[in-house]
Amino acid sequence: MKEKKYPNKFVRECEEREFAKTIIKQVQDSTEELDQEVEEVIRLRRYSEVSKRPMKVRMRSQVVVEENMARKGKMTDDTEHKDIWIKRDMKLEEREKEKVLGN
Repeated sequence: MKEKKYPNKFVRECEEREFAKTIIKQVQDSTEELDQEVEEVIRLRRYSEVSKRPMKVRMRSQVVVEENMARKGKMTDDTEHKDIWIKRDMKLEEREKEKVLGN
Protein backbone atom coordinates (compact mmCIF):
# COMPACT_ATOMS: atom_id res chain seq x y z
CA MET A 1 0.00 0.00 0.00
CA LYS A 2 1.29 3.47 -0.86
CA GLU A 3 2.41 5.66 2.03
CA LYS A 4 0.51 8.73 3.09
CA LYS A 5 2.73 11.75 3.71
CA TYR A 6 2.06 12.24 7.41
CA PRO A 7 5.21 13.22 9.27
CA ASN A 8 3.52 12.37 12.59
CA LYS A 9 3.75 8.63 13.29
CA PHE A 10 0.62 8.58 15.49
CA VAL A 11 -1.56 10.24 12.83
CA ARG A 12 -0.16 7.89 10.17
CA GLU A 13 -0.88 4.80 12.30
CA CYS A 14 -4.47 5.92 13.03
CA GLU A 15 -5.07 6.53 9.33
CA GLU A 16 -3.65 3.10 8.44
CA ARG A 17 -5.84 1.37 11.03
CA GLU A 18 -8.95 3.02 9.58
CA PHE A 19 -7.87 2.09 6.06
CA ALA A 20 -7.40 -1.56 7.10
CA LYS A 21 -10.93 -1.53 8.53
CA THR A 22 -12.24 -0.10 5.25
CA ILE A 23 -10.64 -2.94 3.28
CA ILE A 24 -12.06 -5.54 5.69
CA LYS A 25 -15.52 -4.01 5.25
CA GLN A 26 -15.13 -4.56 1.50
CA VAL A 27 -14.81 -8.34 1.92
CA GLN A 28 -17.32 -8.98 4.69
CA ASP A 29 -21.03 -9.61 4.38
CA SER A 30 -23.22 -6.60 5.02
CA THR A 31 -24.57 -8.07 8.27
CA GLU A 32 -21.14 -8.69 9.80
CA GLU A 33 -18.87 -6.27 11.59
CA LEU A 34 -15.52 -8.01 11.15
CA ASP A 35 -13.69 -4.69 11.04
CA GLN A 36 -14.32 -4.45 14.81
CA GLU A 37 -12.10 -7.53 15.22
CA VAL A 38 -8.91 -5.67 14.20
CA GLU A 39 -6.45 -5.97 17.05
CA GLU A 40 -3.32 -4.42 15.58
CA VAL A 41 -2.12 -2.87 12.32
CA ILE A 42 1.61 -2.86 11.63
CA ARG A 43 3.53 -1.49 8.66
CA LEU A 44 6.40 -3.74 7.66
CA ARG A 45 9.80 -2.29 6.69
CA ARG A 46 11.11 1.22 7.37
CA TYR A 47 9.00 4.33 6.65
CA SER A 48 9.61 6.12 3.36
CA GLU A 49 7.40 8.75 1.72
CA VAL A 50 8.07 7.41 -1.76
CA SER A 51 7.74 3.65 -1.34
CA LYS A 52 4.99 1.10 -0.82
CA ARG A 53 5.14 -1.06 2.28
CA PRO A 54 3.10 -4.12 3.22
CA MET A 55 0.67 -3.84 6.09
CA LYS A 56 0.14 -6.63 8.61
CA VAL A 57 -3.29 -6.75 10.26
CA ARG A 58 -3.70 -8.88 13.36
CA MET A 59 -7.24 -9.99 14.14
CA ARG A 60 -8.68 -11.02 17.51
CA SER A 61 -9.85 -14.43 16.29
CA GLN A 62 -8.64 -17.05 13.81
CA VAL A 63 -12.26 -17.60 12.74
CA VAL A 64 -12.44 -13.99 11.55
CA VAL A 65 -9.14 -14.40 9.69
CA GLU A 66 -10.48 -17.47 7.89
CA GLU A 67 -13.71 -15.66 6.95
CA ASN A 68 -11.73 -12.74 5.51
CA MET A 69 -9.45 -15.08 3.59
CA ALA A 70 -12.44 -16.95 2.16
CA ARG A 71 -13.98 -13.72 0.90
CA LYS A 72 -10.87 -11.91 -0.32
CA GLY A 73 -12.01 -12.52 -3.91
CA LYS A 74 -14.48 -9.64 -3.46
CA MET A 75 -11.50 -7.28 -3.80
CA THR A 76 -11.23 -8.07 -7.53
CA ASP A 77 -14.38 -6.03 -8.23
CA ASP A 78 -13.15 -3.04 -6.19
CA THR A 79 -11.69 -0.60 -8.72
CA GLU A 80 -10.77 1.96 -6.05
CA HIS A 81 -8.42 -0.48 -4.29
CA LYS A 82 -7.29 -2.51 -7.30
CA ASP A 83 -3.61 -2.44 -6.29
CA ILE A 84 -4.30 -3.94 -2.84
CA TRP A 85 -4.45 -7.65 -2.16
CA ILE A 86 -4.97 -9.81 0.92
CA LYS A 87 -2.61 -12.64 1.75
CA ARG A 88 -2.08 -14.65 4.88
CA ASP A 89 1.05 -14.07 6.96
CA MET A 90 3.84 -16.44 5.97
CA LYS A 91 7.19 -17.43 7.38
CA LEU A 92 10.32 -16.65 5.38
CA GLU A 93 10.56 -20.21 4.08
CA GLU A 94 6.96 -20.12 2.87
CA ARG A 95 7.54 -16.78 1.07
CA GLU A 96 10.65 -18.15 -0.64
CA LYS A 97 8.78 -21.27 -1.75
CA GLU A 98 5.91 -19.16 -3.12
CA LYS A 99 8.37 -16.94 -4.98
CA VAL A 100 9.95 -20.02 -6.64
CA LEU A 101 6.50 -21.33 -7.63
CA GLY A 102 5.59 -17.95 -9.09
CA ASN A 103 2.37 -17.42 -7.09
